[in-house]
Amino acid sequence: MAIGWLTILQSVPWSDVISNAPKVADGAKKLWKTVARKSATQATPGIDAQATLSPEARAFAALENRLAALEATTTELHGQMLASSELITVLAEQNAQLIKRIEANRVRVLWLGVAIVGLVVMTVVAAVKYMV
Repeated sequence: MAIGWLTILQSVPWSDVISNAPKVADGAKKLWKTVARKSATQATPGIDAQATLSPEARAFAALENRLAALEATTTELHGQMLASSELITVLAEQNAQLIKRIEANRVRVLWLGVAIVGLVVMTVVAAVKYMV
């Protein structure tokens, strides 16, 4: 099972992932700024069609009510878009931090491997000297 994970991790182009992490974070920040800058349209209360209005006035009032409903929906969708873009920004920043930590751990493991190889070589040399 561990060999499968090792194969998967070795097949990931880590240099590309590490080099693109800042671009992903910057892109998410730009998206957040763009979405946050756009102002949501304010919904206006609709005009109720009264029985005393002419058919044209009733049709106009119905259109105004539909427009008000659409504006409310647009405002709600804009709020959802803001929340989504904020989440994307947070996730991109976490991804960038995670990649930095993975890279630091990779370097530490490399140095630890070199140290272990050095200790093994020193132990073998000492064992050979002791046996001779």
